[in-house]
Amino acid sequence: MPASPDPHEPTPDGTDRLLLHEAADDLREAHAAHEGRESRERHDDVVVLDDRSGALVLGVLAGLEERAPESSGPTPVPAPRVRSAQDRVTSERSLQAALADAGACDRVTVHAGLGPDLLRDARVVLLRLPKSLDALEETAQAVARWAPDDVVVYAGAPVKHMTRTMNEVLLRSFGEVHATLGRHKARALVARRPLDAARTTEPTFPRTARLDELDLTVVAHGGVFAGTRLDIGTRTLLGVLDQAAPEARDAVDLGCGTGVLATVLARSRPGLRVVASDQSAAAVASTLATAGANGVGDRVTGLRDDALSTLPDASADLVVCNPPFHEGTTLETDAAHRMFAAAARVLRPGGELWTVYNSHLRHKSALGRVVGPTTMVLQNPKFTVTRSVRPDGA
Repeated sequence: MPASPDPHEPTPDGTDRLLLHEAADDLREAHAAHEGRESRERHDDVVVLDDRSGALVLGVLAGLEERAPESSGPTPVPAPRVRSAQDRVTSERSLQAALADAGACDRVTVHAGLGPDLLRDARVVLLRLPKSLDALEETAQAVARWAPDDVVVYAGAPVKHMTRTMNEVLLRSFGEVHATLGRHKARALVARRPLDAARTTEPTFPRTARLDELDLTVVAHGGVFAGTRLDIGTRTLLGVLDQAAPEARDAVDLGCGTGVLATVLARSRPGLRVVASDQSAAAVASTLATAGANGVGDRVTGLRDDALSTLPDASADLVVCNPPFHEGTTLETDAAHRMFAAAARVLRPGGELWTVYNSHLRHKSALGRVVGPTTMVLQNPKFTVTRSVRPDGA
């Protein structure tokens, strides 16, 4: 009788199962190569990117364990290992929890960013296709630049989220790209043969642009909301930001994106210290680059975090927030409400939360309930800006 599934082990979704099925032969070949090596060094030539729950990494580890070479001689062959990187801190924490439950923490190295340490010697790369084409292009450029010539990339997603343009993006960095058959309502794009040009030309990310209306340079990694553009919600909040908590000493840009709000605050208020926080590593890196490009890098601190979980209570006088109104393709108000609760916790008594949101979402009642008395500062058919004050004794 087969063993019962571990109730604590994350369940692979259709995309995870497709990737594990399609990559099985290449995973086998990658680790069969170690049988003939004289070296008994640890081998970790499989890379997994943006695993949301840990299910994909655990599936790869299970497959590699089945295919690992038998040990012979006085020195045992080390257990196969995997390298991994996640953009979202929530995904990274889910992976770490899954590895701890499985007793596999020592078999996965978690990296920050798409650099050579992550991708050097990688023979197989598995990833979930991001919805952002810029994020896919930055990933493709990094793999083609740093991985060996024989690397194989498996990039999967639900069929309903895939477009032909994704193939075109991969073909800018790889000589061969094809799509697999559908399975579990998902498909994968398989990319091989990194182009010589991808190795010798400078990456196009992060991108830099000048926002003349703000006299500001913005820097953006792939996948960060709005890229190098000024999104209209941020523009709306900037129009009234000079009214926000004029005596503030410590401010937080919650969901910082490319750091436009954090940078404008720091530049316009020389005595202000700003913590710019986002779940996304790409967003935090973009914010720090934007702040540095505008001469305020010494007063803007980047924090990759989920809902300010590592910031102390009552540590800020001002929080500014342009919460996401969608998560991928799904309207999302729960994320905004979690951000409001985080702001309430870190605000000092009398501190202010300034929020811009799509007017149809009607967040004002939630802000009043979670943060404190809330007034409408500005409203038009598209956006609303509110000011919420944290009451004494809250």
